[in-house]
Amino acid sequence: MKMSMKTKVIYAISVCCIVFFLWLGNEGDNPLVYVGSELQYSVGVFNPELALVIRESVSRTGTVAGTPALVMNKGTYTIDFDYETDGSNNVIELWEQGAKVAGWTLDSEQTHFTKDFTLAKDAKELAVRFNYGGEDSFIIKKVSLTPKTLFYTDTYFIIVVFLLTALAVYMLHQKHLEAPLSREKLTDACIILGVTLLAMSPMFSTYLYDGDDLCYHLARMEGLKDGILDGQIPVNILPDALKGNGYLNAMYPYLFLYVGAFLRICRVSIGLSYKTVVFLANLGSAVCAYYAFKSLSKSRRTVILAVVLYTLMPYRFTNIFSRGDLGETLALTFWPLVVAGVYHVMLGDRKKWPFLVIGFSGILQSHILSVTFVMGFCVIACVVFAVNVWKDRRYIEIGKAAGMTILLNLWFLVPFLYYYFKEDLGTDVLRWSGYFEQSINPSNMAQTISLYNKQYFSLGLPLLGCLGIGIIYLICDKKEKKTGLDSYLIFLLVLGCILVYMTTGYFPSLEMSRNGFLNSIMTMLQFPWRFLGPACTCLLFVGALWLPKSEILKPYRNLIFALLIGLNLLTLQTVPTDNIHMPYDDVTATASKGHDSKMAANIGIFYPHEWRLNGVDDEKLTTSVIVSDLNHVTILDYQKEGTKTKTTYVCDEAGTYLELPILNYSGYRAYDENRQRLEIVEGAQQRIRIILPGDGKEHTIYVRFGPVAGFIAADIISALTLAGIAYLYLIRHKEKLQQMIKALCK
Repeated sequence: MKMSMKTKVIYAISVCCIVFFLWLGNEGDNPLVYVGSELQYSVGVFNPELALVIRESVSRTGTVAGTPALVMNKGTYTIDFDYETDGSNNVIELWEQGAKVAGWTLDSEQTHFTKDFTLAKDAKELAVRFNYGGEDSFIIKKVSLTPKTLFYTDTYFIIVVFLLTALAVYMLHQKHLEAPLSREKLTDACIILGVTLLAMSPMFSTYLYDGDDLCYHLARMEGLKDGILDGQIPVNILPDALKGNGYLNAMYPYLFLYVGAFLRICRVSIGLSYKTVVFLANLGSAVCAYYAFKSLSKSRRTVILAVVLYTLMPYRFTNIFSRGDLGETLALTFWPLVVAGVYHVMLGDRKKWPFLVIGFSGILQSHILSVTFVMGFCVIACVVFAVNVWKDRRYIEIGKAAGMTILLNLWFLVPFLYYYFKEDLGTDVLRWSGYFEQSINPSNMAQTISLYNKQYFSLGLPLLGCLGIGIIYLICDKKEKKTGLDSYLIFLLVLGCILVYMTTGYFPSLEMSRNGFLNSIMTMLQFPWRFLGPACTCLLFVGALWLPKSEILKPYRNLIFALLIGLNLLTLQTVPTDNIHMPYDDVTATASKGHDSKMAANIGIFYPHEWRLNGVDDEKLTTSVIVSDLNHVTILDYQKEGTKTKTTYVCDEAGTYLELPILNYSGYRAYDENRQRLEIVEGAQQRIRIILPGDGKEHTIYVRFGPVAGFIAADIISALTLAGIAYLYLIRHKEKLQQMIKALCK
């Protein structure tokens, strides 16, 4: 039975109507408007019209107010400013990454200023600032920025996603009519998608939730975009970071941020690009939990319970909305595959060792500190189950998993290890001496997430319920024969309890910090609450897998299942952090409440001190070429695009030098106009310094990053490994793939 023409027409019309309404909601070309009361200001008062009034009595000159810093695409914009002033020295300016890019003096006889300006490249921290001349009054009424084209292409991206989804639904329906899909698969797919959307529901707000580390991850995503446009793949240097001086990217995993970076290349706003990455992390968490538990249990209820509890886990929500820790959020996506993979390698189906490869690789490409937890987990498991590993020769599968993981991730590991051991990097801020001060009160463990408290961490009632299920099964149930899975779950129960204990104030972390060796480990881990991630995963496996096996709890399984699911859904009810439930401030608003937050206003981007070259300070960064002697060196031209620079100069004295506004990370090379290699030496503030010949002739210096032979070799090995895996998969599933392609083509 095929879909009738009438149904197809109705479906097509419905899709077109939704697309039309999505297009009507486009805000990409709406003016970005700030009245005086919405500006960041240092002096002044507000009048009844919410204008910022600055008078001579403030005894202050210079910058007195400004807009939040904005991430804006290159292009032409119009600035409009309504004001009143009696003075003649008031100025409106544009600033980008701490450098003034334009400025205009305001006419005291006018009340409106308008000007077009062009951004030659994407701005990271564009802000409009207002300078008070110190005379008479200056009333800042309203300033607006209007794009000649679009601020961002969010609506068009959403339309494309919707159309692709509508097409996929149509094709799946056609396939279902020809060869009906099983109800179980359809139900499971709907549950995974539904739980993912529930996890995303707090982000359906028009604005972007701020978090402790959000500004850093936005900077990474924006920098990846710049690196791709610079021709770097993989991207090791963020070329436009730190006022164009560059920032090392190889030290923090970034594979999954490429999704957001490519969206930014398509001019999708940085806010929606970030939300898309979070959506994929939520979807990935549900999918990984689904396949991990499905490989261990035949009970669909167990699998569904695990998917819901893991995806809506309070600790994940704390990382996403409170901490803004995208790295650990992505790492948590793959923990279920690691736990299931370790079981299969050591006790279960040894053919499923790829679970461990995918899980370990996913975490390695997400968060370095989480890798240390995974390695610790694997080592402890190997010790506990060493007899079984040796007896069944399972070290072969362990070797396969380890070797494949290394080969797949060599492209990231080689630059990371090279810079970590060879480069003079700042790492002091990575170690927190007050580890014990971050311990958690056990009284919080039973509560759901509350974002009013930025340092809020808990297991939540559902996972405490899983702990209770494990204890009841272990103590009360009579077990005629203990299976390998039971042994593994006992291991997870004990380990989960120990990890939870290590997060609390009852753990003697203060006393341990007095030991130099232990303090070094603790400060490297930074926060004890990091143990909550693996602890929650361990307890979830225990509760979900033992619930259907418990004879004591058998009469209450349905009730417990519903109770755990219901309690976990309460997590969603506590996420919103404000009382502004309407997307518009008032009926006259020109844009939604989140219009500016889509461009990271009030959040901004930030490059931390770790992984900079030692001694580099923001205040001493420069954007221009520095010469050793202005009397003997003349800079005729300086151009920079990405990591590539071209400097033309004349120098008439030997021994002089110039310094480029680029941090001297290993991998940069310098050549003259004859393609002769020039030596790069370390300059002040770790800048690139070139010694000049001093022959009085005009010369040109070309500097660029890479290519680095060792990095390229690692890239090739990883690419060939991935290609080999894909080829073997296609060979083994050739017939199935052909049938799928034929069905979709029909």
